Amino acid sequence: MADTHRVLIVGGGFGGLYAAQALKRAPVSVTLIDKRNFHLFQPLLYQVATGSLSPGEIAAPIRAVLSKQKNTQVLLGDAVDIDPDTRRVHLRDGAEVEYDSLIVATGSQSSYFGHNDWARWAPALKTIEDATAIRHKIVAAFEAAERMTDPDERRAWLTFVIVGAGPTGVELAGALGEIANHSLKHDFRSIRPEDARILIVDSSPRVLPTYPEDLSQKAEKQLIRLNARVRNGLMVVGVDENGVTVKTKSGEEQHIHSHTVIWAAGVAISDFGRKLAERTRAETQRNGQINVAPDLTIPQYPNIYVVGDLAYVKRPDGRPLPGVAQVAMQGGAYAAHTIVKRLKGETNIKPFHYFDKGDLAVIGRAAAVANVFGVHLWGFPAWLVWLFIHLMYIVEFQSRLLVFVEWGFLYLTYSRGALLITGPAARELVTKKPAHLEAETQSTE
Repeated sequence: MADTHRVLIVGGGFGGLYAAQALKRAPVSVTLIDKRNFHLFQPLLYQVATGSLSPGEIAAPIRAVLSKQKNTQVLLGDAVDIDPDTRRVHLRDGAEVEYDSLIVATGSQSSYFGHNDWARWAPALKTIEDATAIRHKIVAAFEAAERMTDPDERRAWLTFVIVGAGPTGVELAGALGEIANHSLKHDFRSIRPEDARILIVDSSPRVLPTYPEDLSQKAEKQLIRLNARVRNGLMVVGVDENGVTVKTKSGEEQHIHSHTVIWAAGVAISDFGRKLAERTRAETQRNGQINVAPDLTIPQYPNIYVVGDLAYVKRPDGRPLPGVAQVAMQGGAYAAHTIVKRLKGETNIKPFHYFDKGDLAVIGRAAAVANVFGVHLWGFPAWLVWLFIHLMYIVEFQSRLLVFVEWGFLYLTYSRGALLITGPAARELVTKKPAHLEAETQSTE
């Protein structure tokens, strides 16, 4: 066992998990390290944020997923540094893990384009904690609006601004539209939830800018049916407790008064990814992605593979691969198979080729757009494709059944059983003095 080839995988997302599973029967010892003990099915994270699903239904313990792989060990740890020459990865707690081959699949994190202070008022959607925080923010907005007597403040609470017109922004807006128009329609007495303003703000010329133009148009029409509006050509220049300040192409600044802003624009590479690029002196893109060789390795370090969002890989037409789950899955599996081939002495390694299965975005009940193998679908057919694919790729069978039942119930009733405010957010909501009362108190002092 001492001479067994050691494969270290950093990251338990799609790329890392698929790499580990591809090495199940390989003559190697595998160690997978992640700072979380679970694999998160990120494409459905927005459904936790909007109360359709609970966190446990889209997450699976990594140990349980890989428990039958006798050659695989799972470690809970946070990789913070690397020595590529001595082949050691350093963890935050001071421990070191040695490797012979390394697969880095640490994914990405939200980027506020240098304005990290905006995160306080506009949470992003990358983790379960993010999703529950957004859920609290959404439900609390309706609760606050119910108590408001000032029409301007009530309107601000019922205005939801989503920054970013990509798939995450579109899916969030669609789910919010269903919440306002159906799920909460009969639950309040002082407000009409269906009066909520749902705005998608983006600097791009259209919604879903990376999708074919006809599907972008179909998506926008479906959003409009849910009372969601897209405001393109606007650049966000400020976010605070009172809303969003945007700048038009002509340079004019406008302020959107809102107490509920959600960030769905921009990603940056992980901190470990930046450290890896620094230590290996690898060339990077402006966003930090590492320029990898055709076999997904770092030049000068053929034993280090980079997969998923961290890797910058071009398509044959020169466009970069998108940061989607399918790219990470295929990259992780490719890296694993390449390691095995090289151990067998094979030298003729084919470059990584991404098999593009298409794009999917769901807007709401029986409403979606899909580009599947070049075939453009929308409405109910696209929604069925989206449903099947997402159920198929959820890691645990038990979770698939739970999600299927939840979606069936949602389809029939529009009821969202997870629209709950819990923890500190619940206490803050009932103890924090409303803004208009706070102003009155200050004026009498």
